[in-house]
Amino acid sequence: MFRAPGCCELDQQKGEQIRLHFQPAARALALAAAMALAACSGKGEQPEGGGPGGGRGGPVQVGFVVVRQTSVPLVTELAGRTVAYQSSEVRPQVSGVIQKRFFKEGTIVQRGQPLYQIDPSLYRAAVNEASANVASARATAEAARVRADRFRPLAEIEAVSKQDYTDAVASQRQAEASIAQNRAQLETARVNLRFTTVPAPITGRIGRSIFTVGALVTTSQADPLATIQQLDPIFVDIQQSAADLLQLRRRMAAGGVLPANATVRLKLEDGSDYGATGVVEFSEVVVDQQTGTVTLRARFPNPNGLLLPGMFVRAVFAQAIETNAFLVPQQAVSRDPQGNATVWLVGQNNKVQQRKVETVRTEGADWVVTGGLRAGDKVITQGTANLSDNASVKPVPANTPQQPKPPSPEQLKQQQKAKGKGD
Repeated sequence: MFRAPGCCELDQQKGEQIRLHFQPAARALALAAAMALAACSGKGEQPEGGGPGGGRGGPVQVGFVVVRQTSVPLVTELAGRTVAYQSSEVRPQVSGVIQKRFFKEGTIVQRGQPLYQIDPSLYRAAVNEASANVASARATAEAARVRADRFRPLAEIEAVSKQDYTDAVASQRQAEASIAQNRAQLETARVNLRFTTVPAPITGRIGRSIFTVGALVTTSQADPLATIQQLDPIFVDIQQSAADLLQLRRRMAAGGVLPANATVRLKLEDGSDYGATGVVEFSEVVVDQQTGTVTLRARFPNPNGLLLPGMFVRAVFAQAIETNAFLVPQQAVSRDPQGNATVWLVGQNNKVQQRKVETVRTEGADWVVTGGLRAGDKVITQGTANLSDNASVKPVPANTPQQPKPPSPEQLKQQQKAKGKGD
């Protein structure tokens, strides 16, 4: 077949272009086939130690803690309200018009300090009148005494009748009794005069004055003149459910729970901690019929006056102490389908077993367990995800750093193949 000069060179150039055009596609097809083959060959394989029981790589490593029986306080947080340590209403004991006020509202007043001055004119006049009555009674009594003394010798010689002498003695005694009556009236008038100056009944911070100068006050009025409250120390009335208190007392009676030192901490309305601690003074012996609660009263120092009467607070305190409890980290406790609390334990021959426990509450990062555990049990806290009963494990103390295992020969071969195909 005849070919023109230069045709061979053209055919060679065209073939080279076709080969270069299809070479990337062929390489991509070859790489996809190799990856599919690798996936099929590795199907169903697991890394060493990946099974629940450890697989071909040996038992799975778990972290455990050894539990010890300890005493745990039974901490309770309850709502409370502040109450003044002492509170006194300033009231008038005599009627009259207020002439002066001797205090500044909102300041500290001392017991016995004058607060108000009521017009004393009428009461001073009553004192003067009672004093004059006493003097008149004394004069009358003196005359009766002299008359009786004169009748005594005359009656003895029968110069006067004995009846006259008896009447003279009776008049003398009646005059002496009149003196005593008038003295009592004088003392009453002096007391009323003293009551015209209204003193502070207690030491504390006085509030606003309800009555001003010039107001008429009486002993039977409904409103007090002012109110004084002692705020250092201060009381906090804590409300606790009667059912909770009954349950606590039953647990104490059954044993295992002891009464605790009733030291109380306060949380204020903004969530901050008050700082100073208080003590429980007493518990009411009756249950409120409307709320079903019992009132516990605690006393707190309040030197800066931060706590004011009527404030709502939260009281945190330990009512009792659990003497047979165990503290178990929260991550070690799980729930079964029935809702029971369970833990994994390291048993004999490093076989794991699941056990039900009784959890009552949390204490920080731990559960308080009161049943189901014994002192010295090894509770698994790490590596509990794929455990099963009687599975073999490699127990180590919790938080022990785990050493990475070197790859197996099969894994190295697969890594080299994947690296070569990528290149």
